[in-house]
Amino acid sequence: MSSIREEKYEREKKTLSPYACPASASRGRIRPEEECTLRTEFQRDRDRIIHSSSFRRLKHKTQVFLSPEGDYYRTRLTHTLEVAQISDTIADSLGLNRDLTCAIALGHDLGHTPFGHAGERALDAAAPGGFRHYEQSLRVVDSLEKNGEGLNLTYEVRNGIVRHTTGEQADTLEGRVVRLSDRIAYINHDIDDAKAAGILAEEDIPVEIRDVLGYKKSQRINTLVADCIANSGDDIRLSPGIQTVFDLLHNFMFEAVYTNPACKSEEGKAAEMITMLYERFAKYPELMPDLYVKLARIYSPETAACDFVAGMTDRYAVRTFENMFIPKGWNS
Repeated sequence: MSSIREEKYEREKKTLSPYACPASASRGRIRPEEECTLRTEFQRDRDRIIHSSSFRRLKHKTQVFLSPEGDYYRTRLTHTLEVAQISDTIADSLGLNRDLTCAIALGHDLGHTPFGHAGERALDAAAPGGFRHYEQSLRVVDSLEKNGEGLNLTYEVRNGIVRHTTGEQADTLEGRVVRLSDRIAYINHDIDDAKAAGILAEEDIPVEIRDVLGYKKSQRINTLVADCIANSGDDIRLSPGIQTVFDLLHNFMFEAVYTNPACKSEEGKAAEMITMLYERFAKYPELMPDLYVKLARIYSPETAACDFVAGMTDRYAVRTFENMFIPKGWNS
């Protein structure tokens, strides 16, 4: 009797696009494992990421606005879920492997620092080898999760994670879908958050952009997703006209929001906090939890300190900083 997994493999062969990556064609894991009777390899990867501690911590990591008041603003977790949703729509419409896009999307930001890109820039400047969140995301799933054992994910998921933002494109179209979906998600939800914060009004977006992409978030996302589906085949792409206007929107957001003093007024404090925490733990690795003490012996104190600080949530970083550097009141 064939397993449910094997039935799914047969279904993929019949339904997926010739450009898709079926789970049965995976290049495998770093360490071979016995296959599951119920789930495909990419479904197993998706589940491992969802149940990981680094995935849970995303709910308390900044997206753009540092420690915002109220529950409206995005976090790394809500951003991740939006990327997964957009990726799923595109993959489904193109006949690509939805399980693979889901796993990549859910894992793409696992290595992001507290305090968003301010934290990333601080670690990049402080760590001897620099710091890039997409490389750290791969390190999380390879070497940090499960008390240092890693999640032992498939090559395709790992490749999509490390190539989700810059440099070479992913080997699979599923990975390339996530890369575009990440950009579609963050630009549009950052507009939403900036509007809620009173930093931006819909009318501030140049009319030549809104005339093409749409006059509200749902219209813009729909335009970009539909254009991607209509223009992709053997690769993932937008039409030249839409790509040009999308780039204009990104440039507008960089000037209006990403470098806006109203958004970034606290970033200097956050960066200094991250730098001081990193330097203290690199100098005194014995102050870190046992896993990172072990990693300091295996790799270096600097690498372990980078791993520890990058994995912190915003509020845990603040609490740790206060405990280490802020004097406590004296009780007589």
